[in-house]
Amino acid sequence: MRRVLVLGCPASGKSTLAGKLALVTGLPLVHLDRLFWRPNWVEASEEEFREDLTAELSKDAWIIDGNYGRTIALRLERADTAILLDFPRWLCLGRAAKRSVMGWGRTRPDMGSACPEKLDPEFLRFIWTFGRDDRPKLLAELDRFPGNKIVLRSQADATGFLSGLASEMNVKI
Repeated sequence: MRRVLVLGCPASGKSTLAGKLALVTGLPLVHLDRLFWRPNWVEASEEEFREDLTAELSKDAWIIDGNYGRTIALRLERADTAILLDFPRWLCLGRAAKRSVMGWGRTRPDMGSACPEKLDPEFLRFIWTFGRDDRPKLLAELDRFPGNKIVLRSQADATGFLSGLASEMNVKI
Protein backbone atom coordinates (compact mmCIF):
# COMPACT_ATOMS: atom_id res chain seq x y z
CA MET A 1 0.00 0.00 0.00
CA ARG A 2 1.60 3.21 -1.23
CA ARG A 3 -1.31 5.07 -2.86
CA VAL A 4 -4.54 4.51 -0.94
CA LEU A 5 -8.05 5.85 -1.45
CA VAL A 6 -10.55 5.86 1.41
CA LEU A 7 -14.11 6.11 0.08
CA GLY A 8 -17.62 5.88 1.49
CA CYS A 9 -20.78 7.68 2.43
CA PRO A 10 -20.36 11.11 4.01
CA ALA A 11 -19.85 10.80 7.78
CA SER A 12 -18.92 7.12 7.52
CA GLY A 13 -15.54 7.84 9.12
CA LYS A 14 -13.33 8.22 6.03
CA SER A 15 -11.17 10.98 7.49
CA THR A 16 -10.84 9.22 10.83
CA LEU A 17 -9.81 5.94 9.21
CA ALA A 18 -7.46 7.74 6.81
CA GLY A 19 -5.80 9.57 9.71
CA LYS A 20 -5.24 6.37 11.66
CA LEU A 21 -4.03 4.61 8.53
CA ALA A 22 -1.52 7.44 7.98
CA LEU A 23 -0.23 6.98 11.55
CA VAL A 24 0.19 3.24 11.03
CA THR A 25 1.77 3.40 7.57
CA GLY A 26 3.61 6.72 7.72
CA LEU A 27 2.08 7.68 4.37
CA PRO A 28 1.20 11.35 3.77
CA LEU A 29 -2.48 12.19 4.22
CA VAL A 30 -4.55 14.29 1.81
CA HIS A 31 -8.14 15.29 2.60
CA LEU A 32 -10.13 16.11 -0.52
CA ASP A 33 -12.30 18.51 1.49
CA ARG A 34 -9.19 20.61 2.20
CA LEU A 35 -8.42 20.74 -1.52
CA PHE A 36 -11.99 21.64 -2.49
CA TRP A 37 -13.21 24.05 0.18
CA ARG A 38 -11.74 27.53 0.33
CA PRO A 39 -12.29 29.75 3.40
CA ASN A 40 -15.90 30.36 4.43
CA TRP A 41 -17.32 27.44 2.43
CA VAL A 42 -16.35 28.83 -0.95
CA GLU A 43 -15.92 26.05 -3.51
CA ALA A 44 -12.70 25.84 -5.51
CA SER A 45 -13.23 26.16 -9.23
CA GLU A 46 -13.20 22.87 -11.11
CA GLU A 47 -9.85 23.90 -12.63
CA GLU A 48 -8.29 24.74 -9.24
CA PHE A 49 -9.57 21.53 -7.66
CA ARG A 50 -8.30 19.32 -10.49
CA GLU A 51 -4.94 21.11 -10.53
CA ASP A 52 -4.48 20.61 -6.77
CA LEU A 53 -5.66 17.00 -6.98
CA THR A 54 -3.40 16.22 -9.94
CA ALA A 55 -0.42 17.60 -8.01
CA GLU A 56 -1.19 15.28 -5.09
CA LEU A 57 -1.79 12.28 -7.35
CA SER A 58 1.58 12.78 -9.04
CA LYS A 59 3.36 12.04 -5.76
CA ASP A 60 4.77 8.58 -5.08
CA ALA A 61 2.80 7.87 -1.92
CA TRP A 62 -0.39 9.11 -0.27
CA ILE A 63 -3.63 8.36 1.45
CA ILE A 64 -6.53 10.37 0.03
CA ASP A 65 -9.91 10.42 1.73
CA GLY A 66 -13.14 11.66 0.22
CA ASN A 67 -15.56 10.91 -2.55
CA TYR A 68 -15.99 13.72 -5.08
CA GLY A 69 -17.47 11.28 -7.58
CA ARG A 70 -16.34 13.20 -10.64
CA THR A 71 -12.70 12.45 -9.74
CA ILE A 72 -12.92 8.82 -8.60
CA ALA A 73 -11.81 7.37 -11.94
CA LEU A 74 -8.84 9.76 -12.02
CA ARG A 75 -7.82 8.78 -8.49
CA LEU A 76 -8.28 5.05 -9.10
CA GLU A 77 -5.90 5.27 -12.08
CA ARG A 78 -3.09 6.17 -9.67
CA ALA A 79 -4.15 4.19 -6.60
CA ASP A 80 -2.93 0.73 -5.69
CA THR A 81 -5.46 0.25 -2.87
CA ALA A 82 -9.08 1.36 -2.41
CA ILE A 83 -10.83 1.07 0.93
CA LEU A 84 -14.60 1.42 0.95
CA LEU A 85 -16.46 2.15 4.17
CA ASP A 86 -19.79 0.57 3.21
CA PHE A 87 -21.71 1.49 6.35
CA PRO A 88 -25.50 1.83 6.77
CA ARG A 89 -26.98 5.26 6.24
CA TRP A 90 -28.51 5.40 9.73
CA LEU A 91 -24.99 5.19 11.18
CA CYS A 92 -23.71 7.92 8.85
CA LEU A 93 -26.69 10.19 9.65
CA GLY A 94 -26.06 9.72 13.37
CA ARG A 95 -22.37 10.46 12.97
CA ALA A 96 -23.11 13.58 10.92
CA ALA A 97 -25.48 14.85 13.60
CA LYS A 98 -23.01 14.09 16.39
CA ARG A 99 -20.13 15.68 14.49
CA SER A 100 -22.22 18.78 13.88
CA VAL A 101 -23.27 19.16 17.51
CA MET A 102 -19.85 18.37 18.98
CA GLY A 103 -17.95 20.62 16.59
CA TRP A 104 -20.50 23.37 15.99
CA GLY A 105 -18.79 26.57 14.89
CA ARG A 106 -15.31 25.02 14.76
CA THR A 107 -13.40 23.91 11.69
CA ARG A 108 -12.35 20.26 11.55
CA PRO A 109 -8.70 19.53 10.70
CA ASP A 110 -9.78 17.62 7.57
CA MET A 111 -11.76 20.58 6.23
CA GLY A 112 -10.71 23.72 4.39
CA SER A 113 -9.76 26.67 6.61
CA ALA A 114 -12.51 28.85 8.09
CA CYS A 115 -15.21 26.30 7.24
CA PRO A 116 -16.98 25.95 10.57
CA GLU A 117 -18.99 22.82 11.24
CA LYS A 118 -22.58 23.01 10.08
CA LEU A 119 -25.41 20.68 9.22
CA ASP A 120 -27.80 21.52 6.44
CA PRO A 121 -30.73 19.71 4.82
CA GLU A 122 -28.85 19.28 1.52
CA PHE A 123 -26.03 17.41 3.27
CA LEU A 124 -28.48 15.18 5.17
CA ARG A 125 -30.31 14.44 1.91
CA PHE A 126 -27.00 13.49 0.28
CA ILE A 127 -26.29 11.02 3.08
CA TRP A 128 -29.84 9.65 2.91
CA THR A 129 -29.70 9.04 -0.86
CA PHE A 130 -26.04 7.99 -1.09
CA GLY A 131 -26.85 4.27 -1.07
CA ARG A 132 -29.37 4.65 -3.87
CA ASP A 133 -27.68 7.29 -6.04
CA ASP A 134 -23.91 7.25 -5.47
CA ARG A 135 -23.04 3.83 -4.04
CA PRO A 136 -23.89 1.89 -7.25
CA LYS A 137 -21.63 4.17 -9.33
CA LEU A 138 -18.86 3.84 -6.76
CA LEU A 139 -19.17 0.05 -6.71
CA ALA A 140 -19.06 -0.05 -10.52
CA GLU A 141 -15.82 1.98 -10.50
CA LEU A 142 -14.36 -0.35 -7.87
CA ASP A 143 -15.36 -3.42 -9.92
CA ARG A 144 -13.11 -2.14 -12.72
CA PHE A 145 -10.28 -1.27 -10.34
CA PRO A 146 -7.40 -3.77 -10.74
CA GLY A 147 -5.76 -2.91 -7.42
CA ASN A 148 -6.34 -4.10 -3.88
CA LYS A 149 -9.97 -3.57 -2.79
CA ILE A 150 -10.93 -3.61 0.87
CA VAL A 151 -14.60 -3.31 1.83
CA LEU A 152 -15.36 -2.61 5.47
CA ARG A 153 -19.04 -2.98 6.37
CA SER A 154 -18.97 -2.08 10.08
CA GLN A 155 -16.95 -0.20 12.64
CA ALA A 156 -15.76 -3.56 13.95
CA ASP A 157 -14.42 -4.37 10.46
CA ALA A 158 -12.59 -1.02 10.34
CA THR A 159 -11.13 -1.47 13.82
CA GLY A 160 -10.05 -5.02 13.02
CA PHE A 161 -8.46 -3.93 9.74
CA LEU A 162 -6.44 -1.18 11.45
CA SER A 163 -5.44 -3.41 14.36
CA GLY A 164 -4.31 -6.16 12.00
CA LEU A 165 -2.31 -3.75 9.88
CA ALA A 166 -0.73 -2.12 12.94
CA SER A 167 0.22 -5.53 14.30
CA GLU A 168 1.65 -6.57 10.93
CA MET A 169 3.72 -3.38 10.80
CA ASN A 170 4.60 -3.59 14.50
CA VAL A 171 3.06 -0.18 15.21
CA LYS A 172 0.90 0.80 18.19
CA ILE A 173 -2.32 2.70 17.58
